[in-house]
Amino acid sequence: MTTSFISTAIPYVNARPHLGFAYELVIADVLARHRRHRGHDVRFVTGTDENSLKNVSAAAREGVSPRALVDQNSAAFRALNSSLAIDADDFVRTSIDPRHRTAVEWLWRACRDDLYRRTWRGQYCSGCDAFVDTTCDEHDAPPEEVAEENWFFRLSRWREPVRDAIVSGRLAIVPETARAEVLKFLDGEVRDLSVSRVASRSDGWGIPVPDDPSQVVYVWFDALANYLASLGLGGDAPLLERYWSRDRTHVIGKGITRFHAVYWPAFLLAAGLPLPDRIFVHGYLTIDGRKISKSGLQVDVDPIIDEVGVDGLRWYFARSCRTRGDSDVKRDEIAAAHDRDLADGLGNLVQRCTVLASKINNGRVPLPDDSPETSALRAQAEALPARVDAALEAFLLDDAAIAIGELIDAANRALEATAPWRLAKTDVAAAAAALHAPLEAARVAAAELAPFVPAVSRVIVDRLGGDRTARWGGLSPGAELVVGPPAIPRRCPR
Repeated sequence: MTTSFISTAIPYVNARPHLGFAYELVIADVLARHRRHRGHDVRFVTGTDENSLKNVSAAAREGVSPRALVDQNSAAFRALNSSLAIDADDFVRTSIDPRHRTAVEWLWRACRDDLYRRTWRGQYCSGCDAFVDTTCDEHDAPPEEVAEENWFFRLSRWREPVRDAIVSGRLAIVPETARAEVLKFLDGEVRDLSVSRVASRSDGWGIPVPDDPSQVVYVWFDALANYLASLGLGGDAPLLERYWSRDRTHVIGKGITRFHAVYWPAFLLAAGLPLPDRIFVHGYLTIDGRKISKSGLQVDVDPIIDEVGVDGLRWYFARSCRTRGDSDVKRDEIAAAHDRDLADGLGNLVQRCTVLASKINNGRVPLPDDSPETSALRAQAEALPARVDAALEAFLLDDAAIAIGELIDAANRALEATAPWRLAKTDVAAAAAALHAPLEAARVAAAELAPFVPAVSRVIVDRLGGDRTARWGGLSPGAELVVGPPAIPRRCPR
């Protein structure tokens, strides 16, 4: 069985979660569910990044302890998984999970030959928890001047091995714009990286540097280790051998590409560990061109779910947001996409077919016919899984969603072309047979929708019966169909 490892980035918990991270969670969940749907043994990991100086500063502003802040906000991020129907296998909290500290300490010691201590002075962006040359493109606040003695990692030593891995395709970075950005950075001057902070700056918050308690591990060296912490790095690690062996995918936002595509591979190479296979980089969500963020334009997720439903939001992310660029969110379009594609497209197709079958075929799956409409619909349905596979492999969720929608549209057109409600007036058997292909296409579409909108998929397959694969022929003639109220209620009034 093919194994797959899939992760989201782990967000800082200096504030509650927002719509932008919800987007990332859904993207990764779709990929994980899809691979499970195809029979892969999948490990899907998410969590929260809690050892940042940013969290300490946020706690001070709110007048609470760092522990109180991270506990409260981490709970909100965990609850977001449930709200979005995220089927993750693990949730790593970096400040309390004992596996994480073990993994960080193991990774530090494994990189020991590339670590040295020196004094530095430079501009530091607290928003990124990183050094910048002059200003930061991600954050509006000016960087602060910092001078201290830290541990440094010899990133310069690993520039060429990391670059070679990317150029050769051993480490794929998708889309091409993100890959080009990383290679441009690697073609310039790559300086060694400070990987610790003076412990007094954070009142000791963070993981102490092994054998040097005066320093805490830099948050990005710390946070990136969460992926392997979830697999038991540094301890009893059967999951590490099982899931960090092939098909390793990170899903991240574009603002943290360098950390994942340069620093993380360098740490892994220095430690003698395998690289990820691919890094999927998505764009930002914006509203009227303004980036959604915890510290800027905050957009809570729960009110949107209350309005459009979990699957409504998941479908909008997949169908209307383009992973390879920024996407401007319009609230009224979320429910509109749900109603257009799912309620009016798939739900109405199933409703019409099952109601008519109850009238002319005792509510049962009819025998198939061999009409041209059936042949064309079958060919399109049989080609659908490969189209979805190719789109998701290329990190094009909207292309996969469009392909599924095209089958639903084709089934509705076939139903209109054969018009079994009229045909039943003269030939009931032929009218019933004309329902088979649209019903089968609806079931295939519902099966392929399972990773995107799991609740919608379940209700349609439950109405139609048959197996839950995308195999044409899954409906058994004579099996009972379920007739009831609309399977996918609309979210907007007509």
